[in-house]
This record gives sequence, structure tokens and C-alpha cells, in this order.
Amino acid sequence: MVYWTILLIPPMRILLAFDKFKGSLTAVQVAEAAQRGLQRSWPEVEVVVSPIADGGEGFTEAVLSACEGEGRWMDAKTHDAQGRPMKSRYGIVQRDGEAEAVMEMSAASGLALVKDLPLNPHLASTYGTGEMMLHALDQGVKRLLIGIGGSATNDGGCGMAMALGCRFLDKDGAELGCLPADLDVLDRIDASGMTKCEVLVACDVDNPLLGEKGASTVYGPQKGVQEVGLFDGRLQRLAEVVKRDLGCDHRLVPGAGAAGGLGFGLMSFCGAELRGGFDIVADLSGLRARIEQADLVITGEGRMDGQTLHGKGPHGVALMARELGKPVVGIAGMVESDAGLEACFDGLVQVKPESMSCEEAIANAAVLVEETVAQRADWLKDLVSNR
Repeated sequence: MVYWTILLIPPMRILLAFDKFKGSLTAVQVAEAAQRGLQRSWPEVEVVVSPIADGGEGFTEAVLSACEGEGRWMDAKTHDAQGRPMKSRYGIVQRDGEAEAVMEMSAASGLALVKDLPLNPHLASTYGTGEMMLHALDQGVKRLLIGIGGSATNDGGCGMAMALGCRFLDKDGAELGCLPADLDVLDRIDASGMTKCEVLVACDVDNPLLGEKGASTVYGPQKGVQEVGLFDGRLQRLAEVVKRDLGCDHRLVPGAGAAGGLGFGLMSFCGAELRGGFDIVADLSGLRARIEQADLVITGEGRMDGQTLHGKGPHGVALMARELGKPVVGIAGMVESDAGLEACFDGLVQVKPESMSCEEAIANAAVLVEETVAQRADWLKDLVSNR
């Protein structure tokens, strides 16, 4: 009698770890498009999706995705950066047996929410971010995980603190508002009535609060700040009063200048810890283990260039893949040649055809990603087989 041994070879496994394509697709949507392309030209391949994010747009979705069904979306009544009523979405997840809220400040105080109005940083406040935080705390959460980025504000987090019960006073003891101009006459801070909370901040910039690398100088102009010295001086006054009245001085901490000084405000008023957004999402999703189990890793974002090497998620993915000996490919809407970037990847692919305008590419981003991946399937197979 003859016995045959059948050797079952497991299918190749590809990990899709994309960040958002800003202005067109979320990280999940990019991965879905890439997966469709793979299934068309490489149907037997196994695909694992693990979205990544920094502290900006897409952070909440990436964290909820990492928690694999353990999260839910919530809507909070808030105000945008210019004070108009709106609803902001955030998530609640269960971690270690406790409820934790996950949110992006841009969901309440983001620049994209006020793009229909003339830029006016004098009237912009993070009050809505504080309202979103307060709503989450009212749901019984024990911890807040907040991504900061994409802000329309330059108030040092004063609006956020005021929404949580902090009082800002002038020299006569009169209560001030939460706009940047109120900092001109700020004399005292009373934080005794603030709602207490534990806060972890996802932040991927290392700017201090003040000076030539600070919030007002580096990020202020994109929010309409023209009088950089005026706004920088207001934040300096805030930092000095905070140091005297609250006994802390975070103005030089990397990330203090993020989101118009909200990083400083969250550290000063809430005792927050700042960490890299990519690191937080990677830890929650078990990204390292997923890379280790993959035969090929594909990552990317809307644009990949020399700046990708400075704290961007795809660079973090590439470094992990390199360390674990896995081939890694970068796919982006636009790729700008950079020797350092090219050294990190086994290949870089641009989905936008050279003859196509940026506007058209953004409008058709999902189709372009799908088609590009489908057309490159044989090349991807070779990358795996030649390792």
C-alpha cells in the first residue's frame, strides 16, 4: 500500500499598515482599496489590515480599529474653534477592564471645520475640545487618549481648560473669556474647580511652546496668524502665570507647541503625558507581532518625501519591518525622491500618474490605489520570493 503525504503550504500573508491619504482617504479606506487590488491579481494571498496614525486626523479610527470590536463611537455637543455649535465624534474603548475615551482635538477645534470662514486666530479657541473631554468624562471613562494636530487655534489650551472648569482672571479678579486676546490681561489662574482626569496625548511634533520653533512661529501662519510676536507674547504670559499659580513649567517640553500650545495646556492643566501617536497605535494594535507574522508589509500615506523620515508612521513601520527582516513597500499618492527614504524601503510606488492633476488624483484616490496594487502584484510576489 502506498501512502502519500500532502504538504499544505500556507498562503502568503501581506500586512497593510497605511496612514491616511490626507484630503481623500482614511487609513482604513486606503487599505480597503489596496486589498481589492490584491484580491484581483493575487486572490490566494492572505491580507491583514492594521491602520496607523499620528495624533491628527484618523487617530481615533486607527485606535478603534486596533481594539477590534471593543470600541464604540459617541457624539458630543460642542463648539467649533469659532464658537459655532456642532457635534464632535469620539470613541470609547475597553482596556484593562476600564473605559477609555479616544478623541482627536481636530474633531472639535480643527482647521478643516472652519475652512468656510476667513481665518481669524484672534477668535479661535479650544473650548470645544474641552467640551468633548467633559462629555467623555460624564460617560464614566477613567482615561482620555487625545490626538492633537490639525488645529485652528493658538490659545495654549486655555479654552479647553475653561470648559473643564478652570477660571482665568484679570488683575481686578474679573473672569476672562477663552480667546487669545484675553491673555493680554491675564493676571491669575484658579484651577480649583477643574474636573480631574487622566490624559495621554498623542503628539508627533517636538516643538516647544515659544520662540522661533514654537507654536505661533511655526504653525501660526497656517491658521492666519500674522502678528507672530503678539501671539508668542500671549503664550509667554500664560506660561509665566501657569508657573506661578500652578507650579509647573512645560514651555520647553517637546510637543508643548503642538496644536497652538494645546500640548502645553494639557500638560499644565491636566497633568497629561505626551507620547508619539504612531507609538501608541502600534502598541495598541500589536503592530510588531503582525509584522513578524507577515511575508510582506505595505505602508504609505498621501505624500512620501524626506519629511516622512521625521516621525511619520510609514517610516516607523519600515524601521520595524527592517529590524524583523521583512520586505516593506511604500505606496503613496505622491512620492518625492529622497535617498534616505529610498534606503528604508524595498520599493516606493506613486499612484498618481504624472499626467494627472493633483485635484483629479485626490478625487479618484481609491481607484488609483486599487489599480496600482493590482498592476504591481507580480512585482510584489517577486519581492517575497526573492528574500
